[in-house]
Amino acid sequence: MEGMDTAISLRELVSRAAHDEVARDQLVRRVRDLALRYARVRLGRFGAEDLAQDVAQEVCMAVVTAVPTYEERGLPFEAFVYRIASHKLADVQRAEMRGPTPVADLPDRVDEAPTPEEAAVVRDDAALALSLLQRLPEAQREILILRVAVGMSTEETANAIGMSPGAVRVAQHRALGRLRTMLVRLEAGEVA
Repeated sequence: MEGMDTAISLRELVSRAAHDEVARDQLVRRVRDLALRYARVRLGRFGAEDLAQDVAQEVCMAVVTAVPTYEERGLPFEAFVYRIASHKLADVQRAEMRGPTPVADLPDRVDEAPTPEEAAVVRDDAALALSLLQRLPEAQREILILRVAVGMSTEETANAIGMSPGAVRVAQHRALGRLRTMLVRLEAGEVA
């Protein structure tokens, strides 16, 4: 049954989920996967896995709560899911900025995490990539995040943001070209 639930569109699952427990479970699995990938990208891979899991769980709860009264308004269901996820992520990011992160007094096992130097290099690379992404127009930035980081297909991305697949491909091509140009300028010591 696992493989079959991806053959059914989210739109169809939503209409079935209001009265079918199996469809609701399939919908929750698919929404959780989408929300988790999106949250991981937005929060960063290092040190935020628990937060990404929490966001995905909250998105699932919000979707399950909304399914009985959900009305299609011409936008794909994915857009509804991403709107919920973006609100939940904003809440988490605000909460994280407010206070310190608690740490265990004594570790229970050897820390297999990257060394501080390795983590710093990865954070610098990630910070550079994110800063370059922030310089792109919002639509191009969102397309790159959905296509490259979240791993959505061109058609899925087009449905999620309300564009045609061709327009998504063109915007992605232009965004990658802009990023390439900014990176070349940065490496050459120019202001990007």
